Amino acid sequence: MRSVGTLTRADLADTINHQLGLSRADAAQMVESVLNHMTDALERGENVKISGFGTFLLRDKGERVGRNPKTGVEVPITPRRVLTFRASQIMKERIMASD
Repeated sequence: MRSVGTLTRADLADTINHQLGLSRADAAQMVESVLNHMTDALERGENVKISGFGTFLLRDKGERVGRNPKTGVEVPITPRRVLTFRASQIMKERIMASD
């Protein structure tokens, strides 16, 4: 059912199809709808929190000076927005318990 090492949109849709009995097309549409809703919220600058799973956080990083590790030359790193994910405590506990 799962691709090796990666959970895909198709895997999610397949699980919805089997567990809820929705058609494959409806299950795929549901997955796309959820992902689009999350993406739209992030585009608007909102964080996305899924209770019991985790939070997708947007951070604005300022300009800073970096260093080329090969040459040691300092180079400016431009300001940018980054997306991070912070797992919920429930998720962390489940993952750590499976070791």
